[in-house]
Amino acid sequence: MLHIILYAIVPIFVVMALGYFSGKAGAFSGANARTLNKVVLNYALPAALFISIIKANREMLWLDLKLTIVAFTVLIACFFLVYFVFRYLYKDTKGESAVSALISGSPTIGFLGFAVLEPIFGTSASVGLVIAIVAIEVNAIGIPLGLCLLNSGNQTVGADGKKPNPWLPVLNAIKQPVAWAPILAVILVLCGLKWPAYLSPSFTLLSGANASVACFAAGITLSSVKVSLNGQVFMGTFLKLIIMPLAILAVGLLVHMDPTNLKMLVVAAALPPAFSGIIIASRYNTYVATGTSSLAVSTLLFMAACPFWIWLTDVALKMFA
Repeated sequence: MLHIILYAIVPIFVVMALGYFSGKAGAFSGANARTLNKVVLNYALPAALFISIIKANREMLWLDLKLTIVAFTVLIACFFLVYFVFRYLYKDTKGESAVSALISGSPTIGFLGFAVLEPIFGTSASVGLVIAIVAIEVNAIGIPLGLCLLNSGNQTVGADGKKPNPWLPVLNAIKQPVAWAPILAVILVLCGLKWPAYLSPSFTLLSGANASVACFAAGITLSSVKVSLNGQVFMGTFLKLIIMPLAILAVGLLVHMDPTNLKMLVVAAALPPAFSGIIIASRYNTYVATGTSSLAVSTLLFMAACPFWIWLTDVALKMFA
């Protein structure tokens, strides 16, 4: 656990702190943070998502069909749970609720997946399988879904009083590189394409800026907005760190998933909120302060949540063995 904290969690806070103090010192502003997030959202993150998914293969998705079905079903259900909680309980707009779902309804598997799971479960192929399946759900389904809801919420009635094309939000979402890049990667994987190894370095170089620039920009954003610790922040944290892994554990036990796969999937579901949601929030200037505060609180509490869920999953597996 100390290794996870030092190698996965602490670096996030260090880079965010650098961005925060740089913003407070006047070296960067909120506008600079939005520019950095635009670079991440339009280039670095799509490259990272594409290269992480394209390395998978068709057989990985079918190797453990139960794992794939549980991961997709529960994570999508949790995504919509967060959306409806913030939409109807807190009366947020469609756009704000969509960003809430993108943040608290998805784990940051692309940033912390390997960093957290490998120190605990080793470097076996099953670890990569769990990360790949969760990454496909979060990036190829969750992000386009969130962008569709976000664009739908931002639509306005035209001057002629007519409602806009209901498919326009979908088209606008699909046009975003962060949406079509992972979808394209999934299609290529399902088609059985063998990705040439010599093409990877170009994508890897660009994707390397993904996590670091996103964390730095999040720090700048924190310095330019008032950090809020309100009911929405704690509700988002509760839904992300408690409800999501609990739902995975309950459904996994119900369908008798492989114990090791179930434990890895529970830990993956308990990861902090998706950084991509913060990037999108900043890009669209929607739900920035509360979303960034929710990320900071959830990441801090993950240090306690991770060992708790490992322990609880072991107990549950023994009880239902």
